[in-house]
Amino acid sequence: MNDRAGVRATYDRIADHFSSTREYPWPEVESFCAGRRAAVALDVGCGNGRHTELLAEHADRVVGLDASRGLLSAARERVPGAALVAGDAASLPVADGAVGLAVYVATLHHLPTRRLRRESLDELARVLDDGGAALVSAWSTEADRFETDADVETGFDTEIDWTLPGGEAVPRYYHIYAPAEFDADLDASDLAVVESVVSSGNCYAVVEPS
Repeated sequence: MNDRAGVRATYDRIADHFSSTREYPWPEVESFCAGRRAAVALDVGCGNGRHTELLAEHADRVVGLDASRGLLSAARERVPGAALVAGDAASLPVADGAVGLAVYVATLHHLPTRRLRRESLDELARVLDDGGAALVSAWSTEADRFETDADVETGFDTEIDWTLPGGEAVPRYYHIYAPAEFDADLDASDLAVVESVVSSGNCYAVVEPS
């Protein structure tokens, strides 16, 4: 299932159970949003809307985008005032410079090629306005579950099962980023990096358009 259609089908299949386990926003996203305000905010890979709901507190209008219609259905129940769109992170259906605040978390690592991951970062840069800022995250090789050399320069592709009630295992595609590779992809994009850190087993970067 390591293509875009396969990733979408996987999350449609597990949407109800996955959504039930994703109640609260991540602390790193809360910290990023604190003190920020925008006319329009964007949640790329919004899932069940837990971060869309947070962004709605920091913007006049919030847009959530996800490939999974099943997860978008859950987001509509959670954030009824949001504009929720089925779409692709590598081809955002958003106008140039329309977004002042964005989060792109736990999604980049699901795009199945480096080209698409880099295109998605350029798309994020395209939609941000001149004063806009975004938080990008991806699963890191420094997560406890992965046994890798601390100095590794590149990550790896893998499948990690989601276990449904009843025990059925559904494989999910991931690209696990080495921090150096994450920074390299950001540096090669149209984004400028304000800060890049590893926290809770994830690479995070605060970015703005370059």
